[in-house]
Amino acid sequence: MGFARPRFDIAGIVRLHRRALEAEHRLTRSQKRVLTAISRCRTAALGGHLEVCTGCGREHPVYNSCRNRHCPKCQALAQQKWIDAWAERILPVRHFHVVFTPPSELRPLAMRHPTEVYTALFRSVSELLLELGRTHLGATLGQTMVLHTWTRELHFHPHIHVLVTAGGLSLDGQRFVHTRKDFLFPVKVMGQLLRGKMLDALRKLYRKGVFPELNQEAFNRLMASLATHKSWVVYSKAPFRGLAI
Repeated sequence: MGFARPRFDIAGIVRLHRRALEAEHRLTRSQKRVLTAISRCRTAALGGHLEVCTGCGREHPVYNSCRNRHCPKCQALAQQKWIDAWAERILPVRHFHVVFTPPSELRPLAMRHPTEVYTALFRSVSELLLELGRTHLGATLGQTMVLHTWTRELHFHPHIHVLVTAGGLSLDGQRFVHTRKDFLFPVKVMGQLLRGKMLDALRKLYRKGVFPELNQEAFNRLMASLATHKSWVVYSKAPFRGLAI
């Protein structure tokens, strides 16, 4: 017995509920463009072509994809190909999956200046992991980082996922130094280092004039809030592809 075809797909759901969503939430122009693309994905609105079976002659219309990077229809295959390609590059050692999430107070700045803020976030995470590897293990860690900016519910929630080797090459390059089987570094220490490095990076960006919408008083308030905020969240979880920690 086969599975019944769902009554609605993601494009139909977006079309049905878009007005209610826009009435309840203040969407940006880019968010509206994403919704428009998804609502038209694989529909007659984007055109298509006719597939014909050479055996029986049955004809079947196939509509074009929107190719938007946020569309789950278009990106499922691309996502799997990306995972497969990176899985081939992963070192054959145990790994930890670590997630770094800055406080929500930083989100408005990240939305206005994504390139600068995300670059600072990537650099801060990489530096703190390499520093802890050198000081705690005497080794250089391997790491693969991925930025996530939205949750599955389409809430803006930037955070970085890192696949970290459970050990690294010794500083003299002669051997592999292993971590404990179930422990990388204290998450509290990683959170404190992330906060310090990001605050320093944000101050440097402000001095360069990257955040013109903030006067000195507003910037100082933001820095004070971030400096005392406890939600520089770091936690570890089981890595994908069965790479047990």
